[in-house]
Amino acid sequence: MIDAHQHFWQLGRHDCAWPTADLRAIYRDFGVQDLLHQAQACGVTGSVAVQSQTSDADTDYLLRLADESNFIKAVVGWVDLASPAAPVRIAQLASHPKFRGIRPMLQSMPDDAWLLRPELEPAIAAMKQHRLSLDALVYARHLPHLYRFARRHPDLPIVIDHAAKPAVIVNDQPADDWREAMRQMASLPQVYCKLSGLVTEAGKGQGNEVFTAYIKFLVSLFGEERLMWGSDWPVIGLAPNPQLSIYKNWLALVNHALAECKSINSESVFIGTSLRFYRIT
Repeated sequence: MIDAHQHFWQLGRHDCAWPTADLRAIYRDFGVQDLLHQAQACGVTGSVAVQSQTSDADTDYLLRLADESNFIKAVVGWVDLASPAAPVRIAQLASHPKFRGIRPMLQSMPDDAWLLRPELEPAIAAMKQHRLSLDALVYARHLPHLYRFARRHPDLPIVIDHAAKPAVIVNDQPADDWREAMRQMASLPQVYCKLSGLVTEAGKGQGNEVFTAYIKFLVSLFGEERLMWGSDWPVIGLAPNPQLSIYKNWLALVNHALAECKSINSESVFIGTSLRFYRIT
């Protein structure tokens, strides 16, 4: 299996400014060996390391880790897409054999429509030239803007991280705005979605059946060919439900939910989609 979304960081190094001390569960260094123990015990044989800082130094750090570890199959880094120097930086990063995508921190930007700004176009063109993808770290409010962006760039592969972080609510249907926006995004063939991050958006009372409903809904939209599983480790440690903050338990929950979906090939969700999307060989 491939873990399509996880992070590494060293506090106070490589421009690491997050997590902050108030996030006690994840306020320490997390390296490759910390992940290997948990992942390999679950049969996970590779991962996609995703940036966690708005910093070139963080991206360079991840690429050095990827050089040292065969477990890291691909890296999604950060680039200042609005910078005039972005195309040169993108070309430099793309020369690394494991660099596969870029993730701007859209969720925390003051302008929800930032991705539509014209000054980003040279960087987006460079991404397409070098066959890179975009990881979209967004909430539901960003999705209408992301939809416009995706329609503008049909040849740019996009994956929605953490299913756009819906608020997982007990005994309630997913919010209408999220459902409709995700349905619209799924209508575009170059848009994919990660089954990751859901447990950290939930309250303390959520049981497995609540998450199963969300996962089934996403399966109905994207199908097995455009869904990929990710742990969001070690951020998963922030999940309000202690049982679901554990790597193997989140994997088991997704596996159980997929088993309840008729005629779905879960192997694609756990392996095939991420291999194709991130061009992992």
